[in-house]
Amino acid sequence: MLNAFTALASGATPTPEPTVDPALVTPGPWGFVVIALLAFAVVALIWDMMRRIRRGRVRADINAELDAEEQAAAAVRATDVDDQDVDFGAPGEDAGQGPSSPKPPHA
Repeated sequence: MLNAFTALASGATPTPEPTVDPALVTPGPWGFVVIALLAFAVVALIWDMMRRIRRGRVRADINAELDAEEQAAAAVRATDVDDQDVDFGAPGEDAGQGPSSPKPPHA
């Protein structure tokens, strides 16, 4: 078995040297310009995306603050209305009618 491996290793043909002109496979100055413009476009898009995300977060924070202020104002209004709806009559009188208010006739 060892002899077979040695025969295969010694009988292998060497890899031929490439005959490609290096000037034909390099990107050259135009390749650099295209890649630089592509990189600039990507950076500009990322910059714009971050600006829009930041703006959306600020708007969401402001909307949350406005909603909280509206809820607080609604709670104050509800408390004021509840305070005005106090039964101030005698126990036998209808709710919301004062002691001097006439009772409605019974049918």
